[in-house]
Amino acid sequence: MKIRAVLGCLIMPRPMYRSRGWRRIKKITPGGELIVHYEKRRPGKARCAICGRELHGVPSLRPYQLSKLAKTMKRPERIYGGVICPACLTRGLREAVRASLHTSKLTSPL
Repeated sequence: MKIRAVLGCLIMPRPMYRSRGWRRIKKITPGGELIVHYEKRRPGKARCAICGRELHGVPSLRPYQLSKLAKTMKRPERIYGGVICPACLTRGLREAVRASLHTSKLTSPL
């Protein structure tokens, strides 16, 4: 979306563009005109569902930009990749293995 400057002053933007949810980018055209472009702000970084730390390897893009990426570029290729950080994943796997060993000892006939 563009708004053109007329005689040094800006034309009033549409009401939807007046909120701060839209980022304002000022451009100067080759003719010397000042144009204001509006675009949605980038979302925040992806966070771990358990501890809340930032997830690396997950791009913070708008959904339409994310849909253009390959599947391997959207999140890491490990179990729970893009949802849980590696530290929480290893902790969870350890707990799951220990719990399964504990229950197998309880149910064994010996």
